[in-house]
Amino acid sequence: MGLAPRSPNKAGRRFPAGGKRGRGAKGSGRPRPGRQRPSCSPPDGRSEPALEAHSHLSSEAIGYFRRALSALKEAPETGEERELMVHNVLKEVEAQALALATNRTGSEIMQELLGFSPLKPLCRVWAALRSSLRSVACHRCGVHVLQSALLQLPRLLGSPAQEEEEEDLEEEENGKDGPLETLEELVLGLASEVCDDFLFYCGDIHASFVVRTLLQVLGGTLLESERTRHRGSQSPDAQRVPARECKPTDFEVPETFLNCLQDLSSCFLKDIAVFITDKISSFCLQVALQVLHRKLPQFCAHVCSAVISYLSSRNPSADGSPLLLFLRDQTSSRLLEQVLLVLEPLRLQSLFEDHFQGQLQALAAHPIANFPLQRLLDAVTTPELLSAVFEELSPALEAVLAQGHPGVVIALVGACRRVGAHQAQVLQLLLEAFHCAEPSSRQVACVPLFATLMAYEVYYGLLEEEGAVPAEHQVDVATARALGDVTVLGSLLLQHLLHFSSPGIILQSLGALTGPQLLTLAQSPAGSHVLDAVLSSPSVTRKQRRRVLKTLKGQYVALACSRHGSRVLDAIWSGAALGARKEIATELGERNQELMRDPFGHHVARNVALTTFLKRREAWEQQQGAVAKRRRALNSILED
Repeated sequence: MGLAPRSPNKAGRRFPAGGKRGRGAKGSGRPRPGRQRPSCSPPDGRSEPALEAHSHLSSEAIGYFRRALSALKEAPETGEERELMVHNVLKEVEAQALALATNRTGSEIMQELLGFSPLKPLCRVWAALRSSLRSVACHRCGVHVLQSALLQLPRLLGSPAQEEEEEDLEEEENGKDGPLETLEELVLGLASEVCDDFLFYCGDIHASFVVRTLLQVLGGTLLESERTRHRGSQSPDAQRVPARECKPTDFEVPETFLNCLQDLSSCFLKDIAVFITDKISSFCLQVALQVLHRKLPQFCAHVCSAVISYLSSRNPSADGSPLLLFLRDQTSSRLLEQVLLVLEPLRLQSLFEDHFQGQLQALAAHPIANFPLQRLLDAVTTPELLSAVFEELSPALEAVLAQGHPGVVIALVGACRRVGAHQAQVLQLLLEAFHCAEPSSRQVACVPLFATLMAYEVYYGLLEEEGAVPAEHQVDVATARALGDVTVLGSLLLQHLLHFSSPGIILQSLGALTGPQLLTLAQSPAGSHVLDAVLSSPSVTRKQRRRVLKTLKGQYVALACSRHGSRVLDAIWSGAALGARKEIATELGERNQELMRDPFGHHVARNVALTTFLKRREAWEQQQGAVAKRRRALNSILED
C-alpha cells in the first residue's frame, strides 16, 4: 500500500510486520546487543590460553561441587548446619577458584554457589581470582563468574550482617598475601584496574561484560536489559520476562562508588571516537549513560554533549546535518538512541531543531535510522516538540506502514497518548491508512485491522478496482471470519489507543467482535494485553467495560483453560462486582471437573473459590462481599 489511489495491486498488499530492526533481522549484519552469549572462541592476543596450565578441574571435583550445590538448594534456608555447609563448600571454591571459573561446567556451578555466599567467603573467592583478574575477565567462562560476584553486592552491601563481617575482615590474621580486603576495596580495586586499561577492557568481547556490570554496581542501579543477559542463578521464567515490563533496580552504595563511577565514566571522553564507532565498546557507553542518567544526571548531560559535539563536527552529509550520517550507521545509531532517551527536554528540543527537523520522513523510511527516530518519539514530553514532529510525520503515516516500519507509527501514537495531544488526528489518520475511515460503516472493523496490521481489503480478501467507491462493511462477513493473528506491534497500537482520552471507536469495534473472536484475542500472547488495557485504562468507563466483556459470557471455561486467557479471566474477576462474580462462578461450576484437570483451569477454580461456591453458597457470598467491601475502601483511599 502507499499514498497513491487504490489499485488492484496496491490494495492487495499488507503492511509488513516490521519491528525487527537491523540488529535482529535476518541477514542485516546488525548484532542484537547482548541478547546472545559472547562467542566461545578465545579472542586473539588474550591471555586465556595461559590459564590452561593452572585451570584443570577433575571430574571428581566437578561432581563434588555439583552435589554440594544440590545439597544447598535442598537445605533449610537458615540454621547452623546450613551455615557450616556454605562455609565448607566456599572454602573449597576458594582453593580451586581459578580452575572453577575457567571451566565451562565449573563456571556455571560457581555462579550459583556465589549466590549463597556470605560476605567474607565472597571476598576470599574474589581475592583468590584477583591475581589473574585480567585473564579471567577475558575468558569466555570466567567473565560470568566476575559478573556473578559483582551482582552479589545489592544483597551484601548494607545488610545487617555486613558490618559485623567487615569487623571480622579487619581482624583477619595476616597471611602470606596480607590482610583480606573489604568488599568495597575489592570493587574499587577492580575499577582501578579497568580504568588503567579502559580501552582494552571495553573493547574485549568478554571483558566488556564486566565493565558494563561494574558501571551498574558503582551506580547502585541494575538495569533489567543487562541483568537478564547474565545467566547467574536466574530461573528460566525470570529470563523470559520482557525487558520493557521490568524496571531498573536501585540499591544503596557508598559515596566512594559514585565518585568512582564519575572517574570511570570520564574515561569515555578521552577516546570518544572509539566508543561511538566500535560496536563492542559502544555497549559500555550506552550502559554508562543509563546509569549516569539515574544517579549523576549533570555528568550524564556532559557526556551527551560531548557525543553530540563530536558527531556534529564530522564532515557534513550532502542532505544536511553530519549527525544524519551516524543515524544511518549500525553502531553509532545505537548510541544515539540512548542519548535521545536520556536528554533533558530543552536539549532534546534543540537537538531536534538543529539536526532532525525536515528529515523525519527520510529517517522513517530508512532501515536503520527509523529506530533512532522511534527513540526520539519515545522521549517527547512537551506539546511543542510533539506538534513539530506530528506536523512533519503525519502526512506519511500510510507510507511508513507500507515500508515495514510500524514501530515509528506506534511510537508516534504513544507520544500522543503520553503528551495528551493530537489524539483525534492520529486516530483519523490510522483509520485512513488502514482503509476503514470511509464509508463510516467500516470503522467498526478497526480493531481486527490494527491488531493484525492489515488494511481492510487485505484482511477481508476484497478486490477493488482503481477509483472504485469503497464497499460498505458487511457485518455477516465480518462475524463469520475468525480473528487473524494478533501481532505484538498491533497489540501495542491498540493499547495506546485505549488509553486515549476518547477511545470510543476502539471500544465500539471491540464490542462488535463475536464471542469466539474476543476469546481468540484474550488467548493470544499479544492480544491478551489489549483486554488488560480495557480493564486498566482510566478512559474506559465501567459501563463501556461491561459492554465489551459481556461478549465473553459462555467462553469463561475456554478462557480459564488457556495460559493467557486464564490471566485475563483473573483480571476480570479482580474488578468484577458480586453479581458478575456469581455469573462467572456459575458458568465455571457447570464444568468443574474439566477445570480441575486443567493446569490453568485448576488455578482459576482456586482463585474463584469454586468448591466453596458449589457446596456452601452462602459462605461464598459472605466471603466475596467482604472482599468487595475491602476493595471499595481501598479505592476510596487511593482516590483521596
